[in-house]
Amino acid sequence: MVKERLQHLRALMAENQMDAYIIPTSDFHESEYVGDYFKARKYMSGFTGSAGTLVVTLTQAGLWTDGRYFLQAARQLADTGITLFKMGEEGVPSLEEFLQETLPQDGTLGFDGRVLNAGLGLKLKEKLAVKNISIKYDKDLVDSIWTDRPSLPGEPAFLLEEIYSGKSTAEKLQEVRKEMKKLGASVHIITTLDDIAWLFNIRGNDIAYNPVILSYAVITEEKAYLFLDQTKLSQDIKNKLEENTILLKDYQDIYSFVTSLSPQVSVLLDSKKVNYAIYKNLNSEISIIDAANPTVLFKAMKNPVEIENLRKSHIKDGVAFTKFMYWLKTNIGKIEITEISASDYLEERRKEQEGFIELSFDTICAYKANAAMMHYSASPDSNALLKPEGLLLVDSGGQYYEGTTDITRTMALGEISEELKKHFTAVLRSMLNLADAKFLHGCIGLNLDILARGPIWDMNLDYKCGTGHGVGYLLNVHEAPNGFRWKKVPERDDGCVLEEGMVTTDEPGVYIEGSHGIRTENELVCHKGEKNEYGQFMYFEHITFAPIDLDAVEVSFMSPAEIKRLNDYHEQVYKKISPYLTQEEKDWLKVYTRAVGV
Repeated sequence: MVKERLQHLRALMAENQMDAYIIPTSDFHESEYVGDYFKARKYMSGFTGSAGTLVVTLTQAGLWTDGRYFLQAARQLADTGITLFKMGEEGVPSLEEFLQETLPQDGTLGFDGRVLNAGLGLKLKEKLAVKNISIKYDKDLVDSIWTDRPSLPGEPAFLLEEIYSGKSTAEKLQEVRKEMKKLGASVHIITTLDDIAWLFNIRGNDIAYNPVILSYAVITEEKAYLFLDQTKLSQDIKNKLEENTILLKDYQDIYSFVTSLSPQVSVLLDSKKVNYAIYKNLNSEISIIDAANPTVLFKAMKNPVEIENLRKSHIKDGVAFTKFMYWLKTNIGKIEITEISASDYLEERRKEQEGFIELSFDTICAYKANAAMMHYSASPDSNALLKPEGLLLVDSGGQYYEGTTDITRTMALGEISEELKKHFTAVLRSMLNLADAKFLHGCIGLNLDILARGPIWDMNLDYKCGTGHGVGYLLNVHEAPNGFRWKKVPERDDGCVLEEGMVTTDEPGVYIEGSHGIRTENELVCHKGEKNEYGQFMYFEHITFAPIDLDAVEVSFMSPAEIKRLNDYHEQVYKKISPYLTQEEKDWLKVYTRAVGV
């Protein structure tokens, strides 16, 4: 099927005089996860991961993806005629290098300019100028091939009241305009869906797990314009927006609107986020200020109302997960449990919690060797039967009115080997060490990552991903600009200074192909600590509370300080979660949060 689609695409490329065509994993807004309408790369390649770029020439095809998906992509691309390019690996050409080498002199590169960001489009134009390459960005060739393509979503939006958001739209617009003035911008174009949802205090259901609405926004000194399918808005939402001088426009009108902007204005936009088609529709005389949207930092620094709500959401989520873990540990080997049925049971426990809306991502429930694939997704073909042996990794989360959660626990389903206990305990030590960090303001994630990665590097092992990512508030589970990783990765916008109120995951791991995967993940909130002659000290607060499986812990591998961290954490788990459990669950939790090594 994939081969036939590629053949059809090449015919259309020849018809449109294109020598190469790019199909990214993106919608019109550079979203990390996309709705069904936008899954063109998946349709054309068969690769189902959330990140990857397909490039098709008249004789070759290649897919670029990162370390999270190397194993999965290798399996899914087999026999498709598509070559896997492992991003960041030694000797692997980048997408730009491949195109420079492959495209003929005076050739043509094609792509749909609505799904490729302006930064990449401009970079390609510059890099390929040496071969006098032309760019055609006005053709969505996949649309002609994908005859049963899903339609754009049309579900209703909802308002996020200030008891949850902690700040009004008027206050947020004021903050944005203040930053615009500071940067010398009279117009600000925003296309990222989570920024728009945060700014206007609205949420929707246009992307699975991400409660956002397909929309664009343009902010001027006096007005704000919101471009979206207006049928999604109730009269209450329209009235609320009108109160803040927000003018509604149709979703597709953004292209004609930016064309009409005066050449005298100065436009603030982020070329890594605004799509190439919008950028090219701007008058060439307009002064462009290419910088991150101010909303990125504003929304990352959660306000006190949001933080208090987040604590509540994590108690609910911790109760759901603890009930799941109790069920799993007490029923394994007694009833039939599979990866999918276990995942479904956990989802049902979340649905029981007040204020639950949906999952925050597709649950990863991976048994034994399946867990070595970081973003494994169980299917009817791969759905493993769980037995009273080995390890089960479950990475999951929920969207609540009080916030977004993301938690990973790895659990022993029976006796496990000394090697598995060593790896499990190293991951546990890594997570607790980073969570216990005290550091001066000005540090970024790169400064602190060694605290997590150290115990794993000590075993001459590593994990091919970051240690943690920012988390939105009833928004995207992956949120810029904060994160933890050991080296700078240009395509990852997660290297900012860690500020008070930022929420970041702490999730080191060990992944051994063909054997097992282990990850333990908590969310941390950054706080200000003592300020003295050396500066402002910072620290983290755990907001994730669920037991860490003591059946897989070997305390002889831990220092006294690490044992104390584990015991202190488990004391908090029991205190916060036990009031919401049955007596049987409480008794079980008491055992699984007991003090060890004493």
